[in-house]
Amino acid sequence: MARATRAIINLHALRDNYQLAKSKAPNSRAYAVVKANAYGHGMVAAANALSAEADGFAVACVDEAIILRQAGILLPILILEGAMDEAECNTALELDLELVLHHEQQKQWLAKLPESALKVWVKVDSGMHRLGFSPQVVPALVSELRTLPVVGEIQLMSHFACADEPQNPFNQQQLATLNTLEPIKLNWSMSNSAAILTLPQSHGELIRPGIMLYGASPIQGQQGPDAGLQPVMTLQSEVIALHQLNPGDTVGYGQSFKVERPATLAVVAIGYGDGYPRSAGNGTPVLIKGQQFPIAGRVSMDMITVDVTGAEILLGDTVTLWGTGLSADIIADHCQTIAYELFCQVTPRVNRQYVGSPSPIK
Repeated sequence: MARATRAIINLHALRDNYQLAKSKAPNSRAYAVVKANAYGHGMVAAANALSAEADGFAVACVDEAIILRQAGILLPILILEGAMDEAECNTALELDLELVLHHEQQKQWLAKLPESALKVWVKVDSGMHRLGFSPQVVPALVSELRTLPVVGEIQLMSHFACADEPQNPFNQQQLATLNTLEPIKLNWSMSNSAAILTLPQSHGELIRPGIMLYGASPIQGQQGPDAGLQPVMTLQSEVIALHQLNPGDTVGYGQSFKVERPATLAVVAIGYGDGYPRSAGNGTPVLIKGQQFPIAGRVSMDMITVDVTGAEILLGDTVTLWGTGLSADIIADHCQTIAYELFCQVTPRVNRQYVGSPSPIK
């Protein structure tokens, strides 16, 4: 019998979340961001589920794009970090990929390639100071790119630093910076999930929905359902032991939880070896039989302990760590992190079970 820990991936919800993103920007195309194994949900499965409706996909690197092409994904694929060397530029040509260009050496690699119609996205540093060219040099750079035989369509791209804070004035400052390039008359892309929901003036020609596809909120202080998003990953396990404890007993490593009244503790088969965060401290909720119960004691590699005092909990009962009925955003708040990290760190030991697929998942 397989270990009970599982991540149920609802591909219906994934498609619904993509359609919500599209509805917020009806005049824009939308590339579904499936980098980092689709934020832990399974990149190939997610891409297959979206392939009938997506305008394209975005990944971090060429290696991820190769996996998608080998899986039969034919839609446009955008490489958000661009090529890492000249060989990857050649791969982009062979696989019909779209490249972000964010430093001078990438341009030099492109200059060596034969005539083609490679789509290039010039990354503009509008203030985040992570990747991209200064806005002042972009017009001349675009003119130079137009002389390269390999380059076809050229578009602009930038990225918000604070879109998760819709009222932050830096958002408007970054937009104003990008708008200084309006005279060169190129299409552009700037909207991540948060901007899709809250900054319609940023939608441009292409939006890039990421975390919202997977049902978590991109906005500080909100949960996914607040934005009409559906959870895609429901992380579950089962109760594998029950113990009766007395006042004064302590629980787990470091005796971090002390029992103050007669208590019933349930042991659940999940831990940081599965990607459940060790930072989930006392009081972090789990869901059993529709009721929330608090973690009591430290998260171990393979187990957590939960205070279920007063409830009719049995061996084998299903425990939901996050997902349907318990937003991952709530767990992220308890762990002082974000849902992105929770999803991405779920380990291969956790069996992914896909539901709502238009075709069998291989």
